[in-house]
Amino acid sequence: MADLVVPPLGESISEAVVAKWLKQVGDAVAIDEPIAELETDKITVQLPSPIAGALSEQRSAVGATVKVGEVIGAVEPGKAGAKPSPSASPSASPSPSASPSPSPSPSPSPSPSRAPAAAAAAVPAPAAPRSPAAPSGNGLDKDSLLRLTPSQRVTAREVGTLPSAPSAPSAAPAGPNDAERLGRVDPRDEVVPMSSLRKRVAERLVQAQHEAASLTTFNEVDMSAVMELRGKYKDSFEKAHGVKLGFMSFFVKACVAAAKLFPGVNAEIIGGSIVYKKHYDFGIAVSTQKGLVVPVLRDCDTRSFAGIEKGIGELAERARTGKLTLPDLQDGTFTITNGGIYGSMMSTPLLNYPQTGILGMHNIVKRAVVVGDAVVVRPMMYVALSYDHRVVDGKEAVSFLVAVKERLEAPDRMLVEV
Repeated sequence: MADLVVPPLGESISEAVVAKWLKQVGDAVAIDEPIAELETDKITVQLPSPIAGALSEQRSAVGATVKVGEVIGAVEPGKAGAKPSPSASPSASPSPSASPSPSPSPSPSPSPSRAPAAAAAAVPAPAAPRSPAAPSGNGLDKDSLLRLTPSQRVTAREVGTLPSAPSAPSAAPAGPNDAERLGRVDPRDEVVPMSSLRKRVAERLVQAQHEAASLTTFNEVDMSAVMELRGKYKDSFEKAHGVKLGFMSFFVKACVAAAKLFPGVNAEIIGGSIVYKKHYDFGIAVSTQKGLVVPVLRDCDTRSFAGIEKGIGELAERARTGKLTLPDLQDGTFTITNGGIYGSMMSTPLLNYPQTGILGMHNIVKRAVVVGDAVVVRPMMYVALSYDHRVVDGKEAVSFLVAVKERLEAPDRMLVEV
């Protein structure tokens, strides 16, 4: 018998959620055939069978949180399965058009067709259908809740359906705790456990706030020149390169040029040392159904405008279809995020720790500005740079943002690299 063991999932990732069982107990499997899908805060990975045989055990239910190295099932040798064809292999990619149900309800025990628990973001269902007694308004009876996994019972206990474990007395009570607050939730409200992605994002953002001296500086950019250039060449650009000419390639080019002048924003602190990166691998924030991910576009300094647009398009498509790999998300040196596509006028982006700089783009709005002695209407964008003040001084941060502004307002400078 061969155990199904949760494999290493990448740097800083110690656990995953069992998103789906692709095979049921008794099903024949071929060697390396995917048996289960594991969902981390970053990607979904498939767990292959180590041998040919039949699945003999499922130790962890769909929705259970499992640790790296944990055994979640077993395969019995001897019952060989046919090697699946690539087209027949179950896909880990969610449908781009799929969307989580806004109001999930209890359902029977987990099955291979059930959507990943973290993506559905719903309180896991009981092992068998029961008439819900709706304790504390969560729609599940007590017997059903007792069958939840330990990680799921935390949520059940918080809403007052399971006895709480004793805790050390507080030296100074400071109002109702989480369990008490959740116990008072209005029955009309919906209580949903945080997904593993959302939990990990929250942890990293809090870590960035605690470990970095984050500060933000702002400026505004007249986008007239960029928009004129795009309008003039967008059709011929797409015809020649097979990709649209967007705004992001201009910002990537401008940030590379500015980072070469002010290297502190393309750096990292390790212990008592500052590592100034001489490569420019930029994280480009992409929104997916599961939340925000930041795949990394490598070697931005050596890419053409077309190379940047193609690279971003490929990463975005893989992110939205769940095909990103761990290397796609690691070792970025700087990040660009564009809240403008959702209508954001101004925001303060949080550092993508341990990076020391992140640029926030915003929407383009026509505003009255003074040019020379005249008041004219121009398409303007606010830009924000958040930076780690332990590495980057205020003067350097402001100068970086000015350098970005200057190159966007005169994009021909980027063509001749000045």
